[in-house]
Amino acid sequence: MTGRDGGADLKPLPGESPIVVLVRPQLAENIGTTARAMANGGLFHLRLVAPRDGWPLERAWFVSSGADRILDAATVHETVADAVADCHRVFATCPRPRHVVVPLRTARAAAEDLVEICRGQEKRAAILFGPERAGLENDDLAHADTLVRYPLNPDHMSLNLAQAVMILAYEWWNAAEDKTPPRLLMTNETRVATKGELEGFLGRLTGELDACGFLDNLPKRPGMVRNLRHWFQRGEVTEQELRTLHGVVTELSRGRMKRGRPEELDPPMPEIQED
Repeated sequence: MTGRDGGADLKPLPGESPIVVLVRPQLAENIGTTARAMANGGLFHLRLVAPRDGWPLERAWFVSSGADRILDAATVHETVADAVADCHRVFATCPRPRHVVVPLRTARAAAEDLVEICRGQEKRAAILFGPERAGLENDDLAHADTLVRYPLNPDHMSLNLAQAVMILAYEWWNAAEDKTPPRLLMTNETRVATKGELEGFLGRLTGELDACGFLDNLPKRPGMVRNLRHWFQRGEVTEQELRTLHGVVTELSRGRMKRGRPEELDPPMPEIQED
């Protein structure tokens, strides 16, 4: 929840963005949660075709979690044809195969197409979503030039209206927003250590292990050192983690007896296997 009167300060993104068209929606709650899903994906334009209980419906604002501006700006249309009359391209979600010859897209492919249409060609596009109970009818689909089908579990392909909109809104945001890398290591106030820093630590660790006798088994020593090296090379060790490990090695190298711990109380050390 935003906790702000009037909801979040939402507004259309610059340029064209997809229009969400809900065809004959049945529940105010589904319209409100659809607006919430749209807001998460950077969508703003909402059109309602013949909502069953009329419009506006107070309950929709109550469940929209601050997406009030989207609901305030929503328009009502009597027919699908009227709702998409100013659009250049129309997509329609379709949970079941239909006996038509028409391009079929997954949500991800549809989002890529929508970015090209709205941002590249600066044309207006809409996505039709059908009623909760039965989905779009053939007459509704006749207004679309592209169908969208989600590749979900074929044994249970059941989404509510807001979930269906959320999937497409998420894919649209990912396709349109290219600032967030798909993979990122959170390092906070430190940084990933350089290979030179890591090599310095591994050299020190190996030296201390030689000094304490851990690597005295000369035939196995190369494999044991490689195992240690692979362990640290496998992940992106940070500079802060290396400093902590240096501190660990410093304390261990001071010897057990300085801490007053008899050697016989130490737990048995598992043998490190050679590669």
